Amino acid sequence: MSSDAPQFATAEYSNKAAETVCKACAQKITGPYYRVNGVPACASCAQRLKEQLPQDSHQAFVRAVLLGIGAAIVGFGIYVAFALSTGWMVGYVSLLVGYLVGKAMAFGSGGVGGRRYQVVAVLLTYMAVSLAAVPIAISAHMKARSAQQHTQVNATTAQGTAQPQTSGPGAAPAPKKSVAATLGVLVLVGLASPFLEMVEPMQGIIGLIILLVGVQIAWKITAARKLDIAGPINEPAAATPG
Repeated sequence: MSSDAPQFATAEYSNKAAETVCKACAQKITGPYYRVNGVPACASCAQRLKEQLPQDSHQAFVRAVLLGIGAAIVGFGIYVAFALSTGWMVGYVSLLVGYLVGKAMAFGSGGVGGRRYQVVAVLLTYMAVSLAAVPIAISAHMKARSAQQHTQVNATTAQGTAQPQTSGPGAAPAPKKSVAATLGVLVLVGLASPFLEMVEPMQGIIGLIILLVGVQIAWKITAARKLDIAGPINEPAAATPG
């Protein structure tokens, strides 16, 4: 038999294993190499990728929070404006709010992410969506009150008599709450609104699920970038498909 014929009983090796291509610079790797998130990379590219990772800092976190607050306010405004203009409480707007908050914080931090960024993004998204229920409820209450007063005026006009709207001089005036107390109550009610809507189980559950998805969007966008660099590896790299 010719010596060139393949011997199935003997393992044969090819030099192609030593010609793995770096996925960052597209150059062939001939020596020690690294694996970046499981992908082969040459030593210079691995070091460059490590240096390019954005570094966390107090300034980056502050910028991210400020831009996140701004995005939450914008999302709050969009939610309220849409509900008041259409009369529909569409929970899917919360997905947009989560996206806006997450992207704004990622931009403000320069791409830095992490647990504290995620916690802030979740809180801002939840607050923007839940507090939107307050102006919407106030608007609905004012419309209902205006309609009721209009009905009463029409009724008294038809009867030709006017009923006094105020109590007699001896009646004690109704106690008035301070502005701070009123705002505090409204904020608490707004924050609890996603759960208060559970009085209508089907609608409440759907709205809560959509809100959780919006919160999850903000959570994922502000997650820390993972760069798993293993090496240097002296063994020949296994050839990867082009």
